[in-house]
Amino acid sequence: MKIARISALISFASLAVIASSTAAADDSGWYGGANVGRSSATIDDGRIIRGLASSGLSTTSIADRDRDTAYKIYGGYQFNKYIGLEGGYFDLGKFGFTANTLPLGTLNGNIGLRGFNLDAVGTLPLSERFSALGRIGINNAQARDSFTGTGAVNVTNPNPSKRDTNYKLGVGVQYAFNDALAMRAEMERYRVNDAIGNRGHVDVFSVGLVYSFGGKTPSPAPRMAVAEPIVVAAAPEPMMVVPPPPAPAPAPPMPMKVTFSADSLFDFDKAVVKPEGKQALDKFSNDLKGTQYDAVQVTGHTDRIGSHAYNLKLSSRRAEAVSAYLVQSGGVASGKIAAKGVDGADPVTKPGDCKGSKASKALIACLQPDRRVEVVVSATK
Repeated sequence: MKIARISALISFASLAVIASSTAAADDSGWYGGANVGRSSATIDDGRIIRGLASSGLSTTSIADRDRDTAYKIYGGYQFNKYIGLEGGYFDLGKFGFTANTLPLGTLNGNIGLRGFNLDAVGTLPLSERFSALGRIGINNAQARDSFTGTGAVNVTNPNPSKRDTNYKLGVGVQYAFNDALAMRAEMERYRVNDAIGNRGHVDVFSVGLVYSFGGKTPSPAPRMAVAEPIVVAAAPEPMMVVPPPPAPAPAPPMPMKVTFSADSLFDFDKAVVKPEGKQALDKFSNDLKGTQYDAVQVTGHTDRIGSHAYNLKLSSRRAEAVSAYLVQSGGVASGKIAAKGVDGADPVTKPGDCKGSKASKALIACLQPDRRVEVVVSATK
């Protein structure tokens, strides 16, 4: 029903601007363009952990690949200087995750998203060449998932795929170099579904060029007939050589985040790393070797059971225990690692997932995803 209402809104807006386009014929016409930029997806780590737990597997760590390069190619019709209708093809990139489990095993998941969109685009002129943009529309995206498992993880459907229709929104700015060529910078949100029932969104920040087919080119100003002046030849002035601008600095590396289940690292309500937890940390340290990194941030999280002061102390002790182990056994430089605790203020579970407030076995098991240690590495290979 939501998609039907969006489609009706776009159709109504299109009919309205067609009826008014004759009053602004100079601002109407076809255009085409292309954008490229960075995409960022939401990956539901909590749902992955709960899915593995339902199969009797405990998740020790999850590494997300939630950023990629996106592009879109589009064309549209500008009915007047305020309203246009735009359709095109988009590729949001590929995203994925790797989850390590006990009993020992791994689950690798990847998804690619591409499809078509139809948007109503509003333009608000701010000056002669500078405008603000807003868009609302629908996207029909095909999600192609792939899953592989090793060890104790068994995948029954390795390559599911699905095509679905959702809404999309966006804002941006546009600068017109002339009547035919302009540059856009945009921020868009695509609502998407994957092939196994997950719902989320992908945010895209992009820039691109737009060409208006019928754009006016300025005609040369008329020249007045004047007497040709007598020119006395002079010695040519020396030519100035302007050095090229310096190359832009390389973009900083994207941080890498790894999440460890606190239940796999520690006994309940304890801050001493267990042998099973040392195996997971040793694997992380081996993966980190050969990487040039600037900083490592270790953050401990608890569930909401207990007082704020106690949870803050416990989460800090667990973060410090992981930090100390990575320095002593993993070879991480002590000057580049920091540890902190944030108690239960940043849960993975959503409100209403886990009922009750007393420390029952059912509540402790339900809140397992909230008890975790996150390690963020600012590094580049």
